[in-house]
Amino acid sequence: MLQSLYLENIALIEKLGIELFPGFNVLTGETGAGKSIIIDAVNFVLGERTSRDLIRN
Repeated sequence: MLQSLYLENIALIEKLGIELFPGFNVLTGETGAGKSIIIDAVNFVLGERTSRDLIRN
């Protein structure tokens, strides 16, 4: 089970740490806040192809 997630230099996210809890977790926020970027980053780690725009230098 995924308990925490740390992202750095992913699209518009400079640094982000998320703690997840057992059960149901929800990502909410305004349009453009980065919710889809978080999901795309998890999918990338799991082996899905992604756009080069997702990863920053």
